[in-house]
Amino acid sequence: MKKIIFFVPVKDAEVVKEAMFEAGAGRMGNYEKCSFEMQGTGQFRPIKGANPTIGKVDQIEWVKELRIEMICDDEILKKVVMALKENHPYEEPAFDIIELYNL
Repeated sequence: MKKIIFFVPVKDAEVVKEAMFEAGAGRMGNYEKCSFEMQGTGQFRPIKGANPTIGKVDQIEWVKELRIEMICDDEILKKVVMALKENHPYEEPAFDIIELYNL
């Protein structure tokens, strides 16, 4: 079992979450579409060669984002990550994958 954590602009969160849920993430026992989210501010500066969805090259940008966490089975991890990447507005979405242990 894995936990995937990612950051997405608030306005795009539901589209990305739904794509990941459709790929099988967020299922836990008799529940589905399970996730946790909290709001914060992301910062980045696109450099030469970037094609930013938000902001301009060589200018620092601050964006209201959600940190979203959800679980997924090992067998569908690649499918879930693909759903994240294909539906996220950023060229290079930031995400972490954490191994979960059932003790």
